Amino acid sequence: MPELPEVESLVRYLRGRVVGRTVERVFPVAVSVLKTYEPAVTELEGRVCGGVVRWGKFLDVEVGGLHLVMHLGRSGWVRWREEVPEGVPRPGKGPLALRVRLVAGGGFEVTEAGARKQVAVYVVRDPQEVPGVARLGLDPLDEAFTREAFAAVLAGERRQIKGVLRDQGVLAGIGNAYSDEILHIARMSPFRAAASLSEEEAGLLYAAIGTTLRDAVARSGGLEPGKLKAEKKSGMRVHGRAGQACPVCGDVVREVVYRDRSMQYCPTCQTGGKVLADRRMSRLLK
Repeated sequence: MPELPEVESLVRYLRGRVVGRTVERVFPVAVSVLKTYEPAVTELEGRVCGGVVRWGKFLDVEVGGLHLVMHLGRSGWVRWREEVPEGVPRPGKGPLALRVRLVAGGGFEVTEAGARKQVAVYVVRDPQEVPGVARLGLDPLDEAFTREAFAAVLAGERRQIKGVLRDQGVLAGIGNAYSDEILHIARMSPFRAAASLSEEEAGLLYAAIGTTLRDAVARSGGLEPGKLKAEKKSGMRVHGRAGQACPVCGDVVREVVYRDRSMQYCPTCQTGGKVLADRRMSRLLK
């Protein structure tokens, strides 16, 4: 799933290519991705692209007073094309969900692989009309995300810290992969109760959030969208590396599976050497 660093990189990449350009045609190839119907997606045509910004994991292209807001789900992606076909794309079994063609050539496509369709596209006058945007919590890259603000988030929070980090209503943009990385850097068990953290531990976790996300954004800076997924995977220390050696201590990276997701951690670095029981804890991220 694209998380904050990847979406931030997509935003910066698109910003340098679409701002000031006029939308010629919009093709909603997979109608199921459209979550709004008024304004119609075709109302973007003939309007000039303004800013491109990120709201958590949402990507927002301002187009002549309207906003094309996209959430890429678990397997969606945005691809830039220097040359966009003139013809109308046919709906089918392919990954293409939405195509935007710009005047004088070029454009971008939203694609989604796999059977589970989670990509969501909204055309709104205000991004806050999108329910997922309206409920977002603090953005870890925003100046408002201070150590004091983070401490206030943790105060009285009874859930496990892994679930808190992934809750978009608490912190916007962190998903399964980067929460694993953050907890590994902070040397903290994913099952630790958030409210039980000492002031020092909360400070270490706060620092790990900033370091992990900013480093990931820096690594992906300037990369074309097609290379971002590989960069994300190569930069991981524990996530997706079950059975491999921890790069810090050399212990074997372990895994806990729950629902249709998994999380990875290092017993030596994070749990005092204890191997966590893989009990498929479906309640972990409620």
